[in-house]
Amino acid sequence: MTDPLLRIDDLYVDIETRDRTVHALDGISLDLAPGEALGIVGESGSGKTMTALSVLGLLPSGGSISRGRVLFDGQDLAAGGEKVLREVRGNTIGMVFQDPLTSLNPTMTIGAQVAEPLLLHRETTRREAWRRAQDMLGLVGMPQPAERMKSYPHQLSGGMRQRVAIAMALVCEPRLLIADEPTTALDVTTQHQILELIDDLRSRLGMAMILVTHDLGVIANRVDRVAVMYAGKVAETSGVRDLFAHPKHRYTQALFAALPERAVVGATELRTIPGLPPNLAAPQQGCRFAARCSYATGVCRTEEPQLTEGEHRFACFHPVPEEAGTPLEVEPYDTGAPAPVVPAGAALLEITELRKDFPLRGGPFSRSRGTVSAVGGVTLTIRKGETYGVVGESGCGKTTMGRMVAGLEDPTSGTIAFEGRDLAAMDRAERRAHRRRIQLMFQDSTAAMDPRMRVGAILREPLVIQGVGDRAEQDRIVGELLDAVGLPRGAVARYPHEFSGGQRQRLGLARALTLSPELIVADEPVSALDVSVQAQILNLMRDLQRDRGLTYLFISHDLAVVRYLADTVAVMYLGKLVESGPAEQVYARPLHPYTRGLLDTVNVPDPALAAPDRAPLGGETPSAANPPSGCRFRTRCPRARDVCAETEPLATTPDGEGHQVACHFPLVREAV
Repeated sequence: MTDPLLRIDDLYVDIETRDRTVHALDGISLDLAPGEALGIVGESGSGKTMTALSVLGLLPSGGSISRGRVLFDGQDLAAGGEKVLREVRGNTIGMVFQDPLTSLNPTMTIGAQVAEPLLLHRETTRREAWRRAQDMLGLVGMPQPAERMKSYPHQLSGGMRQRVAIAMALVCEPRLLIADEPTTALDVTTQHQILELIDDLRSRLGMAMILVTHDLGVIANRVDRVAVMYAGKVAETSGVRDLFAHPKHRYTQALFAALPERAVVGATELRTIPGLPPNLAAPQQGCRFAARCSYATGVCRTEEPQLTEGEHRFACFHPVPEEAGTPLEVEPYDTGAPAPVVPAGAALLEITELRKDFPLRGGPFSRSRGTVSAVGGVTLTIRKGETYGVVGESGCGKTTMGRMVAGLEDPTSGTIAFEGRDLAAMDRAERRAHRRRIQLMFQDSTAAMDPRMRVGAILREPLVIQGVGDRAEQDRIVGELLDAVGLPRGAVARYPHEFSGGQRQRLGLARALTLSPELIVADEPVSALDVSVQAQILNLMRDLQRDRGLTYLFISHDLAVVRYLADTVAVMYLGKLVESGPAEQVYARPLHPYTRGLLDTVNVPDPALAAPDRAPLGGETPSAANPPSGCRFRTRCPRARDVCAETEPLATTPDGEGHQVACHFPLVREAV
């Protein structure tokens, strides 16, 4: 057996706050061999990021290692002090943080930031460091690396910033890379490119890797071993294939059960994990998952289970039996099930040739140098009671379209008709009164709420603006809203920061429901949530739709979530609608090469189901300031011909009524 490159041995981490001590990690032990990839997965607050940060001594304020060792290549980093850690950080251990925008220095150029580790840890000149930094940017797939060296972080897209963060972490060729949620907020194609890049660089440089994520699809396809964490402890650890084929801990089983892929065929409600994780500032007794586990017995509540011995280790008194089967009972793109019936309601929202151009300026006072075509002529119809899903890569225009529907942006041209009435034809008073019928659910619920206002005031505000009822009536409505989204009525006295991410998203949904709207524009409402909380929010949205007759315009880059929730799906690319139709038809038999590429790029959350014949999307999306002629997808399309550059394709229905595609060479009769 090879000695481990990294050994975390019985690690305890405490975080001292003003009035309590949080026991963030409680006896964590993990090994990582040279060149091995270890995935750490679990809900928010499980301790997975804290474990990664402990390796490099990057604990939050008040945090300290109270017991245990962190052995890297035989040296105890936990006992070595700041001097030893500074020698290791960015040198032999590289770190990629979740949000590259906040981890990059906004006042330094990209080149200076990538070269900085070389100047700190290598005996080299500034010229040589600059050259090697530029080479590393090229290695991580940055287009035009020489020009990007002089750019600043805010001038780059999210995918490009993540490439910069990876280049910084790898420029000194470390032996270990720690990646903390490196693809959480990225669309599927950018996510695929970043993960492929990390895999390629790992094989070239012979690195080991710790990948921290809540995305089970990423874990299934990118690591060798997995550690499942819950409430500061390791609940289960095994080889990735064994864990996904035969999970043992009931918490692992519950995580798999909450996946949207489990419910897409039967259109059933997602399984959720009831309750909340335990308070780690309070004394713990028994199994920490017992309060949320339907299999718990008396022994689970009084005794703490220990990890078993062997290759597949788990800490559970009532493990999942072998005959329970694999986590995914159906393949994600099974075509055997009948497609759900789209509600046959009357047209609620009709969008016709909708366009939005933004002026392109060099500064706030400079003249326009052109336009950015964010939305380039979209036509669609949303019927009462249905969920209309819109998917596409970042920058495709889906959020801009949603903002125009909600009245936050004015169209450049085209019409948005609500129950046959053009919104642009309304006067100011009519538009203000009409806004209560269309509400927006924001992606970042934290940023969408005033941190200085209590929840009661936040939910009551729309009622006050619209003059609905007196104070007693408003309080009654707020209480009913909190009941509807599953939050206690006492929440009205608390501030947004006092809630978890899932609870804040429930508040965001409650705020959108305050004025009893008919249409809710939901912009990436679950993109930053872990799988169990995501399942709760999706179930809640379905229940409220059924009870209140809601219609959703659901915008997301998560294809599995859209497939689960949506009746109709539209696929956007660079401001254009390239395909639309009943959800099951679009997913089971995509007609546009772009849709097929998106589906092929998705990480299937089971290593045994990875299809070898898939062709993920490649290349970079062209600039919306200078979109390609003809079909905008032609520069990345494997089926492109001369006509694709000369003529823009019109929407046709080659595969049946209601399933439209804008392509000169659609994938007729080709199933995924």
